[in-house]
Amino acid sequence: MERALYYESLSDQRVRCTLCPHSCFISEGLRGICHVRMNRDGILFTDVDGRYSVINMDPIEKKPLYHFFPGSSVLSLGTKGCNMRCKFCQNHEISQAIPGDYPYMRVFSDEGILEIARESNSCIGIAYTYNEPTVFFESMIVLARKAKLNDLKNVMVTNGYINPDPLDELLEYMDAFNIDLKAFRRGFYKKYTHSQLDPVLESLKTVRLSGRHLEITHLVIPGLNSKDKEFEELVTWVAGELGPDTVLHLSRFFPAYQLIIDPTPIDLLYRFYDIAKEHLNYVYLGNVNTRFGNDTSCHHCGQDLVRRFNYMVEVIGLEKGHCSACKKQVVIC
Repeated sequence: MERALYYESLSDQRVRCTLCPHSCFISEGLRGICHVRMNRDGILFTDVDGRYSVINMDPIEKKPLYHFFPGSSVLSLGTKGCNMRCKFCQNHEISQAIPGDYPYMRVFSDEGILEIARESNSCIGIAYTYNEPTVFFESMIVLARKAKLNDLKNVMVTNGYINPDPLDELLEYMDAFNIDLKAFRRGFYKKYTHSQLDPVLESLKTVRLSGRHLEITHLVIPGLNSKDKEFEELVTWVAGELGPDTVLHLSRFFPAYQLIIDPTPIDLLYRFYDIAKEHLNYVYLGNVNTRFGNDTSCHHCGQDLVRRFNYMVEVIGLEKGHCSACKKQVVIC
């Protein structure tokens, strides 16, 4: 176990974790809501240091990131645990694992991970993903520092539920974020994720102000966050607070974990796509087997830039991230 970086010592050997907005008060021998941060003798430890549940070389589009080195790959890794309790989690086997529930953790050294990343000519760096990276903050920030020294990019795929101080520390090393914005109602976050909306909105604004690349994923769940009015409020907020060039991925829901309902109707995704395009310049559809809503065209002149089908990517109109026709920057590469 590695000693946690963000916590306060209290009386009676209790501690208060300050990594995320839950601010868990943890008594001796117990764990926080994430299941991986444990109080031992009045000291907060994390039990996922250097141990990973998944390490894969993925297309960058799978994160999803469509405007960050399109067509490249990224070494993607995850551990276990999460600071949310999403009833619809598609990675619940690792994100909701309690101690002893997931026996397949593997030990990898930072140097071993960096070597795997460097071996692939298409790999741009490391993505911290699969489960919530905030809960393995200590491992992530050490590895991210080493990745930067090796000219590798760092990508964080996150729910955005993190306190300002640790987020500020991460911003020094992260190059790109995909942040889930699961709904635009506080009641949804409380009932279906056991967390709060407002800290996620603050994280989104902080990342945007930092200048780091930002894309957003919104999982459309029929009957839960699928009202036109709520969704229009969401995209209006994104356009106003983060800018109309903010990339938005609308993802189709499939039944998972504790939420066994019908998948998102395709026509609902199409309707939300049309609503979003009234406010945002770059909107994409995910978890659907269609060409519609996957290609990238220049918002300024209409030039086709990137064609996508599943994870097959063809870059056709980009020159170092700029549109080959009007020369405006559209992606980072």
